[in-house]
Amino acid sequence: MSNEKYSIDATDILILRALQSNAHLTVKELAAKVNLSTTPVFERVKRLEREGIIDRYIAVLNAEKLNQGFLVFCAVKMQRISHEIATEFAATIADIPEVTECYNISGKSDYLLKIHAPSMKYYQEFVLNVLGNLPHLGSLESFFVMDTLKHNYGISL
Repeated sequence: MSNEKYSIDATDILILRALQSNAHLTVKELAAKVNLSTTPVFERVKRLEREGIIDRYIAVLNAEKLNQGFLVFCAVKMQRISHEIATEFAATIADIPEVTECYNISGKSDYLLKIHAPSMKYYQEFVLNVLGNLPHLGSLESFFVMDTLKHNYGISL
């Protein structure tokens, strides 16, 4: 994990804010928003991409409309943990499409998973047939999302 710091200025921040709001902006539209010509904006965006400040561009999908609106956070406690077990767990979780996010956390649990599913019944089968078969699994605790009060994809700049 890198602690490398990157130098970004106020214009970079304006560019990043605009792209977080709408990554589909053209360079011309982005230049108008930050009051620069297209060439320096293009060069700045390329630098931000090259330095890894802009990690990637994505389309945000509507989970409800795609029948994946049943959202669960699942806390996973392993029976024991080691570097080998953690590496194996990470590789296994990466291949499970229902798990859209996974965090190694501190506290009573070792991992927190964000899972999208079509229904409670589907999730029940998922726990029994997928999560329940994870090697070194100790326990699971599921938290079912009843309503989303805030959901931002960007970070505060």
